[in-house]
Amino acid sequence: MGREKELAELDALLKNNQRGVGKTELSRRYAHAHKSAYPGGICWLEVPAENVGIQILMFAQNNLGLILPEEEDLPGKLHYCWQNWSEGEALLIYNDVTDYETQIKPFLPPDLSRFRVLLTTRKNLGSAFQSLPLDVLTPLLAMELLKSILLPRKRVLHEPQSAKARELLKWLGYLPLAIQLVGRFLDQYWEILNRDNLALTKMLERLQRKSLEHRAMLANELINYPNGVAEAMALSWDRLDKKTQEIGLRLGLYALAPFRLSLDQIEDDEELEVWEIAIGDLLNLHLLKGVEYGVYSLHPLVREFLQMKLREYSGADELRRGFVVAIVEAARKIPHQDITQEQVREVEVDIPHIEEVAENLTEYLSDDDLIVPFTRLGAFYKDQGFYPQAQPWLEKGKEIAEKRLDKDNSDVATVYNNLANLYESLGKYEAAEPLYLQAIEIVKIALPENHPYLASHINNLALLYKSLGKYEAAEPLYLQALEIHKIALPENHPQLATHLNNLALLYKSLGKYEAAEPLYLQAIEIHKIALPENHPSLAIDFNNLANLYYSQGKYEAAEPLYLQAIEIHKPDSLPMALIISGSPPGPKNFSTGKT
Repeated sequence: MGREKELAELDALLKNNQRGVGKTELSRRYAHAHKSAYPGGICWLEVPAENVGIQILMFAQNNLGLILPEEEDLPGKLHYCWQNWSEGEALLIYNDVTDYETQIKPFLPPDLSRFRVLLTTRKNLGSAFQSLPLDVLTPLLAMELLKSILLPRKRVLHEPQSAKARELLKWLGYLPLAIQLVGRFLDQYWEILNRDNLALTKMLERLQRKSLEHRAMLANELINYPNGVAEAMALSWDRLDKKTQEIGLRLGLYALAPFRLSLDQIEDDEELEVWEIAIGDLLNLHLLKGVEYGVYSLHPLVREFLQMKLREYSGADELRRGFVVAIVEAARKIPHQDITQEQVREVEVDIPHIEEVAENLTEYLSDDDLIVPFTRLGAFYKDQGFYPQAQPWLEKGKEIAEKRLDKDNSDVATVYNNLANLYESLGKYEAAEPLYLQAIEIVKIALPENHPYLASHINNLALLYKSLGKYEAAEPLYLQALEIHKIALPENHPQLATHLNNLALLYKSLGKYEAAEPLYLQAIEIHKIALPENHPSLAIDFNNLANLYYSQGKYEAAEPLYLQAIEIHKPDSLPMALIISGSPPGPKNFSTGKT
């Protein structure tokens, strides 16, 4: 069930070629279904079990009735077998090949004209062989396989059992061996497991808890496979050298999602070669899968196997710490605000693995790196408008920072500021205000006087008060933030333009047009000097000044500014309605902590 297409392909390969590569169960089924096509016999040879030559001699004696010459050595007896083999086309199946040169080549017939040779292997034996690579089943075929195991006893999977079956099959990664083993276990114990119609729910929960060590994943004599899932993987794992195994364990720390491996960053040529050979070996043994150039993935059960091996490895903590450091560096590449679609595409492959560190490996984060995964995940989701996805990461970052760091650590202030920023975006103003106030107080203690972070946090509180209509409370804060940045930052720094814009927007809201105009003009001049031509911030500046003139009835002065803003934003993604109809809010400072 579930491999009919591959069986047909295997038949075509064997008819047109002398050698093929398949897998054990598929080969057994093929041999059983095509006995009549091979009148010269089908000889099954277990390669790792014992000398292949001896197995061929035993087959010739027991199945072909040959009497071997006693005076000949092994090569001589094999030659006699090939010379006197029964008439008709014959099939030789060499199962579980690991080394073609030593295990197979010496034991092939000298004349292949009437012999077909099938090798099953976990390795990629190269382009000299016509191969039939077997991937996992599709979800539909996986469901059909599970049903075929349960149906003979009329165990029909109706909803909601079908939904739970789909969840179970997904956890098994649609691996045929795993489906066979778990299906047979369910079949054997169905009555007691399903007494409350929860057999599949229990099975999934127990597998998630015990993984490959659960009884259902062990060898089962009812199917023609001598090993359980972990044992089957161990056959490949044991063929790897220690360094490759260590690299495999490191890869097992990634989340269950495609991950990027950039070998170009390895400068030492010897270390680079070790990694290249390790990745090649893991790919050849199907313990790793290539997704695209530089991006790889792990089958769910291979990852479970690697996690199991990691628990047995004495250097596991060192591997975890090294992995966490690498993931933190990837997290730092996420902009802390104003992320573009191009940047999203660049970093999104790293997001599941940053989440894995933030969820399960925080104990391996140094104090200096502690908040980085949380603040950058928060920024990644918030800047795309995905506030519900950002909130749990920022809240968890706050919880962990409060537990691990001194209360006056500036990173605690950063977490407070960023969470307050998010709460404000969600309209949770009462939750945001005390966090902004706490962030300001911590920065006053933790950082030097007039530090830019202090100005940023004060600016954010001022923006909150403006949103709440508390203009009198906002104005002195804007002025304070502006003065700090004048001291702390170089002349014509873009952040100065931000504060000038914010204060000007406040004055416009208060009807103080004459006070607002020179601030807008200053912001435009700074951005013209500090930023590239046609930068989106300039469009916002022109739009803000145009809105001011429009409010005053100075339409002739407003029109060219609106046109300039539109011209700048034509290639950008912001909607024109935002530029024409109103002023965007002043930028928030979404901090990152130590960099």
